[in-house]
Amino acid sequence: MKNVTDSFVSLGHWPPAGSFGFNTDILATNPINLSVVIGVLIFFGKGVLRGGAIEQLEKARARLRKVETEADEFRVNGYSEIEREKLNLINSTYKTLEQLENYKNETIQFEQQRAINQVRQRVFQQALQGALETLNSCLNNELHLRTISANIGMLGAMKEITD
Repeated sequence: MKNVTDSFVSLGHWPPAGSFGFNTDILATNPINLSVVIGVLIFFGKGVLRGGAIEQLEKARARLRKVETEADEFRVNGYSEIEREKLNLINSTYKTLEQLENYKNETIQFEQQRAINQVRQRVFQQALQGALETLNSCLNNELHLRTISANIGMLGAMKEITD
């Protein structure tokens, strides 16, 4: 315990600290010490730092080459994909146009056939109407009776043949 108290007592006998001010002794100041330490660090550390920087630069260049290669691949693949899609779209458009042309031709043919059938029906109706008018104008009672008698005679002749 005596040692502990002696150490506290000895602290009380230290001379008081000096005041703040400029130290004019250049050898005892920090700028020389710092310049020596910095000089040693630069001299011995520049190789290590340079090697690390070169290594990082090479890694960055390798990444850049890889990214450029991937970008070129994406660009080429993108262009080929665009060309493929363009050709598919063109082919699809041609097929659609061909189908529309076929539908148009079928529609025209159907309408022509329908028009021809309507004309035929109209001509047939007019011819039938004309024939009926001709028969009605030419047919009188005497001709009508002769026609009936002739038909009865033919039926009688047919009956005799079959008997």
